[in-house]
Amino acid sequence: MSGRSLQGPQSLQGPRALARLTALSSVLALAAFLAGCAPQEAQPVFHAERNPATLAEWRLLQIRAGVLGPTDGVIPYELNTPLFSDYAHKLRTVWLPAGTRAGYGADGALQLPVGSILSKTFYYPRRDAGNAAGASQGALRATAEAIGVLAGGRLVLDQVQLIETRLLVQRAQGWQAVSYVWDDSQRTARLQRVGEIIPLELAGIGKFDYVVPDINQCAACHATDVKRATLAPIGLNFRHLDREHDYGGEVGQKNQLAHLEQLGLLDVAARAESASSGGSRAALWGDESASLEARARAYLDINCGHCHNRQGPADTSGLALDAAETAPIALGVCKSPVAAGRGTGNKKFDLVPGRPDESIMVYRLAAHDPGEMMPELGRSLVHREGLELIRRWIAEWPGAPGCAQEASNSARQSASSARLSRSQG
Repeated sequence: MSGRSLQGPQSLQGPRALARLTALSSVLALAAFLAGCAPQEAQPVFHAERNPATLAEWRLLQIRAGVLGPTDGVIPYELNTPLFSDYAHKLRTVWLPAGTRAGYGADGALQLPVGSILSKTFYYPRRDAGNAAGASQGALRATAEAIGVLAGGRLVLDQVQLIETRLLVQRAQGWQAVSYVWDDSQRTARLQRVGEIIPLELAGIGKFDYVVPDINQCAACHATDVKRATLAPIGLNFRHLDREHDYGGEVGQKNQLAHLEQLGLLDVAARAESASSGGSRAALWGDESASLEARARAYLDINCGHCHNRQGPADTSGLALDAAETAPIALGVCKSPVAAGRGTGNKKFDLVPGRPDESIMVYRLAAHDPGEMMPELGRSLVHREGLELIRRWIAEWPGAPGCAQEASNSARQSASSARLSRSQG
């Protein structure tokens, strides 16, 4: 009896248990199917040798619900004073391979490991923000206002026009440049090896040719040491990165260097060493609360200093405009040009204290002709606001104006040296 009483319930429960297991399996299968259909967070892919045909294959950026932003592990960043590029705005990102971290070089430049990728997406705010992506490019804005930008540098695509994304890839043989141009739909950016000219129009400025550089043109700016002749990032430096950025979410507003350190991507001790060795935060060129001296030097540093430094491609000019330079003569004060050709505008000195209209520096910043303008690459338009900043800087130079009297030049150079030394403190 006891055996049968045990056997009976088991025979009744078997089919029920099987039914419950079948139902549970169906639920789990459905959950797995739905999870597979859900959008997965993309992970960046380092291509050690080839440059893929589309930007998407790097998996650095992704589009979700009409917003372009960095993928998981890709960190957005900004510069205190950015390079002028025909009024284009830029979404900058950095990615390091898992388990690696960056350090600092002697000049405060971040040293990134092999496998690292920098991206810079150029875009313009739309004048008709709110219209569908892919609308006419004839209504773009030349404004410093961050239109269509969300926390973390993410871009609302119906408020901006994407132009191109440039990559600097740290491969075993060194940094290499790659450019991708966005299509009109703003869905795909395709590899562009030989450069491209894109006709654009900015409200209040007019039509111009936006130039996507080829590989050789990238090297013209990024080969900052003429002897080594290798490419290097320009803005990835302590002085340019030492600022707040809104990362959104739980992180919120935070110092960029501190954020990289907290993520384990940057050597903490190295930052203190870099600061103690003379590194200092670059001013925001448009920040009226900063000194005119600091703003002008920051502007010249980022726009001109990568070529005009004592190791750069323009070292033979005798003009050094990077942040480390303090010698007045190297900054062009009452210095005759070495090899400017017709770029002098028939003026005698690079920088004439108190007289911007007599200064070659101002003439070249205001020039449109490729044989006269500075910088030589990276712009088709004149940066009106930047030009005015440099004009004011020269106009307010201390001491007697002009370079006519040799006897007074010695005193002027001393006054200039004192001014420049104070700006580095």
